[in-house]
Amino acid sequence: MPFNPFSDDLPSLVPGLYVVSTPIGNLQDITLRALQVLHGAHLIAAEDTRHTAKLLSRYEIHTPLHSCHAHNESRRTDEILDMIRAGKAVALVSDAGTPSVSDPGYRLVCAAIAEGLPVFPVPGVSAAITALSVSGLPTDAFVFIGFPPRKSGARQDLLDELAAESRTLIFYESPRRITDLLEAVKSRLGERPAVLAREMTKIHEEFLRGTLSDIAATLSERPEIRGECTLLVAGASSAASPEEVEEDLDAAIEEALNRSDTRIADLSRTLSRQFGRPRKVVYQRALDIQALRQKGEKMP
Repeated sequence: MPFNPFSDDLPSLVPGLYVVSTPIGNLQDITLRALQVLHGAHLIAAEDTRHTAKLLSRYEIHTPLHSCHAHNESRRTDEILDMIRAGKAVALVSDAGTPSVSDPGYRLVCAAIAEGLPVFPVPGVSAAITALSVSGLPTDAFVFIGFPPRKSGARQDLLDELAAESRTLIFYESPRRITDLLEAVKSRLGERPAVLAREMTKIHEEFLRGTLSDIAATLSERPEIRGECTLLVAGASSAASPEEVEEDLDAAIEEALNRSDTRIADLSRTLSRQFGRPRKVVYQRALDIQALRQKGEKMP
């Protein structure tokens, strides 16, 4: 007999917080267990009740909906914890993907754990893993960044810290800011292979592959960019050993310092991209070398 997630014969949900992954586009990308939890919960806490209502309507689920988003999560947390203490099962969902991962829900999950209340994962689709699986970039190790800072200074600092990272980098970004992110990544990390995933699992699903410049050029020809974007960038790579890289970096700094018009801030910016090292590290290295040169000494 086929499994029916809405059957009255299924046991009631154990009281607790259920963190439920939902589709990132195609409403068919939802698990039977997720449907069972959404149907059987006493309440669904949703990032946007209007958005989640469409999913519930598709599967004829009539569980009450309450909003739980970035602006009211603190207030909702107390209400939801009270419900769980009273023996209720509460499902937490975001607009797409997994709650608390670059989405609201983190505070609520932490609060439930701190109170010793049960928290149950109900796994499903993740935009990061979905994009990575078809990217063609290394999948054995990766770093999930999520949404980078909006302010350019903070974003540059983050990218400088990632300059030497050898694992595949995964970013989320809105369509309004994706071109700025592409420019910033290329500026701080240098030209690299990349993949831009857009509108995944939807009718207009698209994967742009090539270099950062290739993708930026393609987007520049479009009057409008739509859909949340997942950007994957190849990690830094070097055939040289770490010791050889350090020696080459020191030599490049020495050469740059020999030019009287060179500013340390400028050379650190240039060499951080060339050697895949954080700008702050190169800057300090240059200061150390400059100090030793003034004493007539060399770096050990």
